[in-house]
Amino acid sequence: MVLLTNENLVKEAYKAREFAYSPYSKFKVGAALLTKDGKVYRGCNIENAAYTPTNCGERTAFFKAISEGKKEFEKIAIVGHFDNVKEEDRDYCAPCGVCRQVMVEFCLAKEFEVIIAKGEDDYKIYTLEELLPLSFSNENLS
Repeated sequence: MVLLTNENLVKEAYKAREFAYSPYSKFKVGAALLTKDGKVYRGCNIENAAYTPTNCGERTAFFKAISEGKKEFEKIAIVGHFDNVKEEDRDYCAPCGVCRQVMVEFCLAKEFEVIIAKGEDDYKIYTLEELLPLSFSNENLS
């Protein structure tokens, strides 16, 4: 297994962002999800004129991985901004509540890392538990 640095995972998220379909908001998001076995799944946001069918980049990455049989994840890097914003004016792009809920379905909240970046070498790292305290998961159903 090749060890992927946080910086390289952020670069993968930027590559995913290039494929974003965001004709309405113009806000492009890319995500790179690292599995426990070292594979990276990229995802981008995909908007829809009806809004509700829109899918975030984070969920796209998770759904791609899960649809290929992967269910053990280590971390995800997320980038998102408008094209016309200079790097020094960007902000960190945190996952929405729905994406956080999808993450907690498949990840250990205390261990899973969420990297939010506004540049390839400017990022913050949180655990999923920090971003989604008191979460509702399959543990609540047993």
